[in-house]
Amino acid sequence: MKTAEYYLLDVFTAQPFTGNPLAIFLEADELTTSTMQAMANELNLAETVFLSAATGPNHYPMRIFTPTEELPFAGHPTVGTAQLLAQLKLVSPTQTLVLQPPIGELAVNYEQGRATFTTAQPTIVSDSTFDRITAVELLGLDIHQVIGDPVLSSCGLPFHLIELTDVAALESVHISTTTWASAVASSSAEQVYLYVIEQTNGAETVVKSRMFCMHTSICEDPATGSAAAALTGYLATLQPNTLQCTIHQGVEMGRPSVIYTAANGGIKPGFVQVGGNAVVVGKGEFYLEQ
Repeated sequence: MKTAEYYLLDVFTAQPFTGNPLAIFLEADELTTSTMQAMANELNLAETVFLSAATGPNHYPMRIFTPTEELPFAGHPTVGTAQLLAQLKLVSPTQTLVLQPPIGELAVNYEQGRATFTTAQPTIVSDSTFDRITAVELLGLDIHQVIGDPVLSSCGLPFHLIELTDVAALESVHISTTTWASAVASSSAEQVYLYVIEQTNGAETVVKSRMFCMHTSICEDPATGSAAAALTGYLATLQPNTLQCTIHQGVEMGRPSVIYTAANGGIKPGFVQVGGNAVVVGKGEFYLEQ
């Protein structure tokens, strides 16, 4: 019987059973789009990667699926795929890897055990479709716990960014499904990224975050590289100096993760670097019809 093999990784962590789970299929050239979508739905992870054969040295086309749709770009699939290829010795970590999702080429480099990519598109920041009052209703918080109006930011995937006052506010969030339906589901971005700036030491900023999205129902994500990029890109517009962020996510879910981002300085204006670790935790296969 013909099979399709996949690897299971935990991404944005070096510890098994933390971070964000990811499935990666190698040599997926013969799989149809409908089969890829069905497999992603069956696995029911936040994202599943399907990698095609290399088009050149260290160049790999990739497609990324949630259980319900294909994405043009996502962060933890990019980092996880890069780490898997390096661990399987399919690429040389001394050279730049180029992954090719629908959004465009993503250049990935390896350093200190991390895989770091630069976004394919510059950050685009605009006003959110809802205001601070609606954000308070959405999150079940008091008005003093939300700082200013949300903004919409994207490096290829848009997020409503909402700044909160402290970690206590972040931990006490309770999403209103009614407000979500009226304010978020009707907008151009069905992802909400909450963040607290805990500490700033020179160029380094420490952030705590949570990300909520909707596939078939409202769910939380333990590590979101595309959201970290959108936030870093937005913060970089507020100051011209080198910005380096250490972003902690997934703590409230019991799956702590760490995402490292950077902008400004020697990085092309508007673009963001996103990096992290990953660990392989399993392997499996699907049976395919002949």
